[in-house]
Amino acid sequence: MNSIELMKEEHRHILELLECMRSACCKVLDGGAVVDEDFRMMIHLARSYADEHHHGKEEKILFPAMMEHLGPAAKKLIQNGMLVEHDLGRLHIMNLEAELNAYQAEPTTRHKMNIIAEAAGYANLLQRHIEKEDHVVYSFAERSLPKEVMMELQQKMDAFEAETEALRSGYLCSLNHLREKLMEVL
Repeated sequence: MNSIELMKEEHRHILELLECMRSACCKVLDGGAVVDEDFRMMIHLARSYADEHHHGKEEKILFPAMMEHLGPAAKKLIQNGMLVEHDLGRLHIMNLEAELNAYQAEPTTRHKMNIIAEAAGYANLLQRHIEKEDHVVYSFAERSLPKEVMMELQQKMDAFEAETEALRSGYLCSLNHLREKLMEVL
């Protein structure tokens, strides 16, 4: 599997995480409890798998190559689009964690509403972000980067994956557990 195909596969896993978030929010809206453990696991997966693992590869490997080799259009797309959205996602996750902490201390409807708002905001942002990357950014990279740069990207991503294989398996196992637990709602 080439590096772009791998990134798209990771997107499919992240989309599953987003559906788990939406499902957990639906349960709360239907009168269910805010299951702290589930939301904490989603935060963990958003930070570790979606952000550190996936966005980390984009920010350290793919995006720098695109900005170096594809000129101002790539630089603008990445700096003013993709990186800004990565930061907005981090903000949603930080706010979601803060609201969970506040809800534990004081389980009010307002905190519950904010938990739902932050989780749904993150899910909506990342879904649109993934669509842009799959259909615009990655296509631009595949179509425009020289073959030798694509080969270098492949080597760097292969090395990254080899170093993080056990972590990646753990993330996907946790995601599978969440999916089995939460997806019966939708």
